[in-house]
Amino acid sequence: MKRQFRTTASAILAAGLLVAGVLVGASPAAAAAAPTVLPASEYTLTADYHRFDTLNSALVTALGTSPVHTVMENANHVRQALPASFSVGGLSTGFRFDDGDDSDCQSFPQGITTSRDAVGTANSGNYDGHQLVLVSWYTKDECGGTQQRRSRITLADWDADFPNTYRKILLVEPTGTAAAPDFKDIPIHAGGVSWYGDHLYVADTGQGMRVFDMRKILNTDSGGTADQIGRESGTVYHAHNYAYVLPQIGTVTAQTTSDDSLVWSSISLDRVSRSMVMTEYTCPSGCTDYPNRPPRAVRFPFASGATTFAATTTAGQALRLPWYNLNGVASHNGRWWFNSSGSKKLYYWTPAAGPSTFAWVGGGESLSYWEDATTSDLLWSLQEPAGGRNVFAVTQATYGGG
Repeated sequence: MKRQFRTTASAILAAGLLVAGVLVGASPAAAAAAPTVLPASEYTLTADYHRFDTLNSALVTALGTSPVHTVMENANHVRQALPASFSVGGLSTGFRFDDGDDSDCQSFPQGITTSRDAVGTANSGNYDGHQLVLVSWYTKDECGGTQQRRSRITLADWDADFPNTYRKILLVEPTGTAAAPDFKDIPIHAGGVSWYGDHLYVADTGQGMRVFDMRKILNTDSGGTADQIGRESGTVYHAHNYAYVLPQIGTVTAQTTSDDSLVWSSISLDRVSRSMVMTEYTCPSGCTDYPNRPPRAVRFPFASGATTFAATTTAGQALRLPWYNLNGVASHNGRWWFNSSGSKKLYYWTPAAGPSTFAWVGGGESLSYWEDATTSDLLWSLQEPAGGRNVFAVTQATYGGG
């Protein structure tokens, strides 16, 4: 990792200082209620990884691809250190986007995953030679607007052998025909993202997940105007001035026999159980854009020995949760974490130990578990509000992980 961006938490831990409202090292207050078990058989997934095969083959022929290492060699944004004013219990390391992305009033960071999700701890968690932090974003039609126009990811190098840079990649859906392939924007919230093997899963709120292949990043013509998207003429393709686009390869669609369809607000990978976990953003009352009911968390296992789901998958675990405004979820080795942006709390729960509550950051979004073979495992997260988009990692043991 970048030594210049690391924050030493050992002195804080030793002193037992109050950080972000949490007495580090002290036992947390017990939560008032715990998750309850739901019938897992009520929740299923249908997966199609070949929906766009013909169009993607044609796009690859027309545009060519760039591997991740080439994309990062051409990274054109410089990330910054966390500000000195940022604090949270168990802080280990992190960064902030450049000033333009930190203050952008149209685009908002949401999901987070890393190359440790993709490949585990082997080779220091490198994917195509790079240790990476990946964040998903959505873009509105205008500052203060309500309509979602498109979504993207950023790949940030997190390795001392490389510069402190990141690159934006537009997410697109293939369209057109095999003879004239094209692509269009994906106007989704992109509230959660998870990288497993070569596959990137992006939460699609009312549907399930869209699937992408990190080996199929396409090259585009970075000229044109900021409004241009797709095929202009011949083999000239524009993408809002993005040099790279990542085309969707398939879909993972959710079904349920319960009364309420799942709201795919956030997702996260559990490498231990080889499963994906999801949770819902809901409100106790008063919401117009989100359900007013208790949220759920559901675990779906991957196919045996694969980074894909079977054609049909039944959930392995389903929970009714007592907490609301959940923007983040993580699970690892039977343990669960839930981030509530509404209460600025991080909830920890295991069936054996029960629930615990910790103070957390404001504007918190998704969570990602970072396995480490040589030092403490971490939880990565990030903040959405403009002017304070900190991407940070904390020791998971600080938050009940043990």
